[in-house]
Amino acid sequence: MTGLETAYPDASLSPGLALWRVTNAWQRAIRAALAPHDLTHVQFVLLASLTWMDRSEPVTQQDLAAHAGTDVMMTSQVLRTLETKGCVSRSRHPTDRRAYALAPTPAGVRLANAANADVEAADREYFGALDDDARAVFLRCLQTLEEPYRSRGRAR
Repeated sequence: MTGLETAYPDASLSPGLALWRVTNAWQRAIRAALAPHDLTHVQFVLLASLTWMDRSEPVTQQDLAAHAGTDVMMTSQVLRTLETKGCVSRSRHPTDRRAYALAPTPAGVRLANAANADVEAADREYFGALDDDARAVFLRCLQTLEEPYRSRGRAR
C-alpha cells in the first residue's frame, strides 16, 4: 500500500492542516515583531498576561499559567528567565508559604507595553485579510474550539 489513508480527498480540506499552516505563518509574524524586544513568544505571553492581570490579590505561578493556558512547569522556567532579565519579581506569597507572588517590574511593564504595541500591529496586518465580520466569526470559532479545554482548567 502506498499513500496516506485519509478522509480528505485534498489536503486543503483538512482543518487540522489548515490550522497548522495558518498558525505557523502567524507565529513567524509574531516572532519577527518580538525580535527587537529580545522576547520569545512564550516570554511575551507570560509577561503581557502578568502585566494585564489584576493584582489586588497576589498572582501565583499557577494563576498565571491558568490565565495564559500554559504548562505550570514551563511557566516556572520562563519566569526564571524573565526574572533574570529584570522583568518580573517574585516574593513570598503572604498566605501560602509554598507559593510566590509574581509582579512585573517597572521595566517589565515598559517592555510588555512596547512589545504589545508591535504584536498588535502584527496581528492587525496578519488578520487584515479578514473584514470585521469575518474576524468576529473567526474569533468566535476559535473560542468555541478552546472552550472544552478551558473548562478543564486550562487550554491544553
